[in-house]
Order: sequence, then structure tokens, then C-alpha cells
Amino acid sequence: MAVNPEPSRSSDAGFTAAPDAPRPALVGRHPCPECGANLEWSPKAQSLRCPYCGTLVPWTEAQREELGNAVVEQDLAAALRHPQSGRGWGAERQEVQCQNCRAISVFIDGRTAQRCDFCGSPAIVAHEERNDAITPQSILPFKISEPQVRDAIRKWYGSRWFAPGKLKNAALTDTLKGLYLPYWTFDAHVQAAWEAEAGFFYYTTETYRDANGNLQTRQVQHVRWEPAAGNLAHFFDDALVPGTVGVHAALLRRIEPFPTTTDLKPYTPEFVRGWTVERYQVDLGQAAGINQQEMDAAVRQLCAQQVPGDTQRNLRVQARYQGRTFKHTLMPVWLVGYTYGSKSYQIVANGYTGQIAGEQPYSWVKIALVVLFALLIGLLLLSANQ
Repeated sequence: MAVNPEPSRSSDAGFTAAPDAPRPALVGRHPCPECGANLEWSPKAQSLRCPYCGTLVPWTEAQREELGNAVVEQDLAAALRHPQSGRGWGAERQEVQCQNCRAISVFIDGRTAQRCDFCGSPAIVAHEERNDAITPQSILPFKISEPQVRDAIRKWYGSRWFAPGKLKNAALTDTLKGLYLPYWTFDAHVQAAWEAEAGFFYYTTETYRDANGNLQTRQVQHVRWEPAAGNLAHFFDDALVPGTVGVHAALLRRIEPFPTTTDLKPYTPEFVRGWTVERYQVDLGQAAGINQQEMDAAVRQLCAQQVPGDTQRNLRVQARYQGRTFKHTLMPVWLVGYTYGSKSYQIVANGYTGQIAGEQPYSWVKIALVVLFALLIGLLLLSANQ
């Protein structure tokens, strides 16, 4: 869900935890020291910048300390017990939903949209949300600037050999948008006990006759099975679950990871002014369930790696999770949405690392020509050998 947060509302500034969880401080505004306007985050300068007079104000650790306890992990069980805690982007708002990609945008103080920021569709209708969303507690600010990502995307277009020749003109980067996407991060300690049958290869020599009736010998592989058991202790740190519906999930996985364990900052409106922010539609309960499934799969894989021998079977794992915490955070992404023919495509770039992933149409004429050329080369080589 896209959000243009209201800068001056303190209720939008931080996450209010459940009654039995730590409560981080709410964040106020940072006015320009020269003209008093609201500061905005500049990826190029990597500092807060006044959009009116251009004054740069570095983001210092002292400012970070003003925000309270920096980025605080929230107790997952407590938040699920009190689902209405820590919600609200402000009461005065208008919501619209794209009928094409289903992304929801929230506008405050009467602002409206003509097209969807995610797919460009003009098919947007009024939308009423029954429950306010959990406000973000942390954010990873943009580091890659717009000129940098435009150059990178142009190079990406140029490397698409099997794309139609008109792609470079049809898929212009004029639709490039900087977005903050909603993510959930989860931490957990796990203790697991596993049992399995470990297989060890051994070989015997057997005699056989070949096609000419000659006596030959060969090595035959066998498996000796032995019971095995062990224990695993592991810590999941900031496992990511995206909460977006506006950007294709497969593309997001290709531009991850985001450095959440080192470079997250406490959420403050200065970072998002001038940017589009999507409000999640994968809620905390759904995200926690996805995270549980992914942790179960990861724990099973880690236990499988501990089984000795050359092969294994009948792996059984009993895992116990403790101290599950979460954060609702915003991740920076550059997005290009374009239409070629009757289909829509997306190109996304990690706004912090610059990693790019994209979708493209294919020219079957180019593919057919390459196949024909390969067949021709094969026939020439065959003729030369004969």
C-alpha cells in the first residue's frame, strides 16, 4: 500500500509496542537550520537536505540517539496477542486502490493520484481500510541516486540480447520511481534435535562378460546404513518477509539482501518526504507464518548438513523456537514499470546496493535466428569431419 506519510504527525513517527513490550520513542521533525522547512533524505549527499534552500544536514549518531532506543526488536507473541497496538498513519487520509495490481496508496491532507505509482494504471478507485496499519519502526534510506540507477538500467536494457529491438525506445526510464517497500524482519533462537539414517558408501569387485564375451571386472557401489543423531543451535537474524503486493516477489528476491543488521535507521518522516511509501498488505500474522515455514525449511537443511556419511534417509527434526521478535521496516527500491505489446513488465533496483533484476519480452525472431545459426554451424562441422 503506497503511503505519503504526514510529516508533522507524531503518531506516524514510530511503532507503539504492545503493553508488555518495550515502547520506542516517537519521532519529531527536523527543520532546516537556515529556512525552517522540513528536511528530506538525499541519496546522493547521504544526508538530510532542504528541498528549498539546499542546506545539507548530516545524519549523525547524535541525531540517532535523539530518536530514543534506536531500532528496537518487538516481541512477536506480545504483538500477536494485542493486534491493535502500534497502528495508525493519521486519521485524515484518503485511500485509493489500483484495480490492476491491487496496490493501495494512502494520501493525506487531500492529496490524490491520477495513476498507480506501481503499474501506471489509471484504474484507481476509492478504498476504505477497516484497520490502520502498524507504523514502521525502522528504515533503510536510499543510497543509490536517480542518475546512478538510470545509467544502470540503460545498461541492463543494452544487455538484453533476445529482447525486441524496439525495447530500448518502448521501455524508457522516464517512469522510474523511488519507492519504500514494506518488509518484516524476524529474529529467533532455535534448538533442534535430529535423527536420521546415515549412509556410507563401500565398494566390491564383481566379474562380468562384456559384449564380446571377454571376462571383465568392475567396482560396484553399496551403502551401509547406520543410525545417527545430533543437535543444532542456530540464530535467525533479520530474516526478511516482504509485505508488498505492488512489486513482483520473484524480482525482490533477486535484488536482496538488504543490510538490515548494520545500516537500519530509526524511522523518521524526513527519510520518506518526497518518496512513495507502500503500506503492507501481508500483515504481521501472515508474515510470521511465512517466516515460520522458511525457518522450518532452513533448520531441516542445516540438520541435514550435520548427518555424517555419504548419503542419508529418514531425517526427522524436532525444533523449538524461542525469543521470536520482529520489526516493521521500509526498504528502498527503484522501480520501472512498462508495457510492451499487451503485457506489463517491471524492472527493480535495490536502492541501497544497486542490484538490478528485471522482466522483459522476448523476440522469437532473434531466438529462431540463433537456433538456425547454431544448426548451420553444427552441419558445417559435421560435413568437415566427414
